[in-house]
Amino acid sequence: MLYHTWQRAIEASKGRYTVLIATDDPRIVQTCVEMGADAVVTRADHENGTDRLAEVADQMGWPDDDIVINVQGDEPLLPPELIEKVGEALVDHKQGDIATLACPITSADDLGNPAVVKCVTDKAGFAHYFSRSMVPFIRDAVDAQSALSNYPFLRHIGMYAYRVGTLRRLSTLTPAPTESVEKLEQLRALWYGMKIHVTTIDEAPPHGVDTEEDLAAVRRLLAGA
Repeated sequence: MLYHTWQRAIEASKGRYTVLIATDDPRIVQTCVEMGADAVVTRADHENGTDRLAEVADQMGWPDDDIVINVQGDEPLLPPELIEKVGEALVDHKQGDIATLACPITSADDLGNPAVVKCVTDKAGFAHYFSRSMVPFIRDAVDAQSALSNYPFLRHIGMYAYRVGTLRRLSTLTPAPTESVEKLEQLRALWYGMKIHVTTIDEAPPHGVDTEEDLAAVRRLLAGA
């Protein structure tokens, strides 16, 4: 899984950028050695990927205006073009601190599922809010299906591009109240007034690996079954 995710990042970089695997696990470091990847060893007490990336940025001495893209290690089917797209979005939107992705929600089940994070943006494509609940709330809708016909709901796709200065600032800030109750780390940035640009794509990328069932499904896909 790690190898395939690393390969997607390599394909996205096209030899132009550094691709690193950040981990606190010596087993992952050994795997990186075996497959020829560059690993950065971080502390084991990070609560989220943002804080881990901030430590990597400090270790590497990257300047504040550099851009870092966080790709989770459990995304072996992630299209490389999406990695490029989120980085380009931050380059193109100079006023943004962070860039991320979203896609339309077309299923009533997804709209009511707290594991599917919803995103609301302003006219310019910057995030107003992220929530596990249905946002915005459609007052006159009788159910989730009718809500879908009244508003173009967006599903957040949890991949981020950060300016290094943003990473450093975020890692020094206490969690936001909204972050603590929703369990969504991007709400910390909004709470402290940072701007998150959201690029909308046509559909969600293939599912990552969160369960044993996901792993079996991805193995079948990679094997051509």
